[in-house]
Amino acid sequence: MGRAVDFQGAGAVVTGGSSGIGAAVVARLRAAGARVVVLDVQDTAAPVEAALRCDVADEEQVVAAVDQARQRLGGIDVAVLSAGVGGFGSIVDMDTAEWDRVIGVNLRGTFLCLREIGRAMVAGGSGGSIVAVGSISGFLTERMMSHYSVSKAGVAQLVRVAARELGPFGIRVNTIAPGVTDTPLLAPTALVPGYQERAAERTALGGLGTPHAVAEAAVALLGLAWVTGQVLSADGGVSLWSPIDPAESFGA
Repeated sequence: MGRAVDFQGAGAVVTGGSSGIGAAVVARLRAAGARVVVLDVQDTAAPVEAALRCDVADEEQVVAAVDQARQRLGGIDVAVLSAGVGGFGSIVDMDTAEWDRVIGVNLRGTFLCLREIGRAMVAGGSGGSIVAVGSISGFLTERMMSHYSVSKAGVAQLVRVAARELGPFGIRVNTIAPGVTDTPLLAPTALVPGYQERAAERTALGGLGTPHAVAEAAVALLGLAWVTGQVLSADGGVSLWSPIDPAESFGA
């Protein structure tokens, strides 16, 4: 495990912080000295400054929760936007309710949280750092996951625009793009024969990602003072796999 970035006394907000990557980010930020407020629809087991019930797709809830977090922390210095949902379905069979469910949480929710936290940071006048959790699915072509892929592609572009708009205020905005990571979001794929095994075999470093490994990258990215508007893949190299790799023809 790498050395923790020092966030001693920093006020941090983590969405989706009750499980998976979000929970690992909470643990890492707390270990680095940050005071953390979690926004989630589920209960949070970790000892944090506050755990606020918030559906990130609901504008009124986000506005109220971010304001409560700001007041509780005395200002927001850093944030990781980790709340997200997954889903499966072909384009021709998908109904609009399923499309809207995934886009609503993953893209609309990221926008709402980014907007409100950005406003709080601008008003605070001390800059800040925001990392949104995207996915390598945002730039790969994966069948049966169109709504998820589009939502994560949107997050990456939203972050790039936000980085330009908020940069003059000393606010950095970046994206972390996990690959196949052993979180509750991955659990349904256990029912897909061979899915997880294929992913593990095609990962350059071998195996599946862990929430703590991705959280380490996310928190490190939070602390990089001269980096903004970037997408950092934390996927163990699975996005390096190519179906037309000639070495496979030689059994390599």
